Amino acid sequence: MFGEILIMLKPVAIVGQIVLYGAFAVFIGYFATYPLYRQIPDDSALIKLSMSHLGGRECRKRTPEELEKMPPNMRAPLDCPRHRSDISLEVDLDGQPFFRSVMHPTGLSKDGVSTIYKRFEVKAGSYQLTVRMNDNLINPGFNHVKDEQITLKPAQVLVIDFNPDKGGLFFRQ
Repeated sequence: MFGEILIMLKPVAIVGQIVLYGAFAVFIGYFATYPLYRQIPDDSALIKLSMSHLGGRECRKRTPEELEKMPPNMRAPLDCPRHRSDISLEVDLDGQPFFRSVMHPTGLSKDGVSTIYKRFEVKAGSYQLTVRMNDNLINPGFNHVKDEQITLKPAQVLVIDFNPDKGGLFFRQ
């Protein structure tokens, strides 16, 4: 008698599992496609500011008297501190201030790279984009400047980066 009940329960258990697995698959399938998610609105574009750069150092030239007092194997002509300068960064959009920041060097001795990552959502269209950077704050002004007319299409991403091998500041669309 007990064996007959188990035989009858098996088909019911299998059907129950099929129903539950099917409901779970429908649940996952629905939420995998709905509700629709958009990173940015349809009429917008992104400007990403992403850079890592070593700030400058203020080295001084040692005098001949200083060099004479040093052991011969230690006579480096320049005395450079370990720490690096902060980096000043300014971004203007259509002549108006858009973003300002001072990037600080990393590391315990403040001798590492200065890094920034910011993401800005703007309406698609044409803009005058100006980026200015000073990587040695002892010197006044900006030693790296990039000024360019850009046109951003909807959903387009423009990256602002810095690479000394590519001439400094550059825009990548």
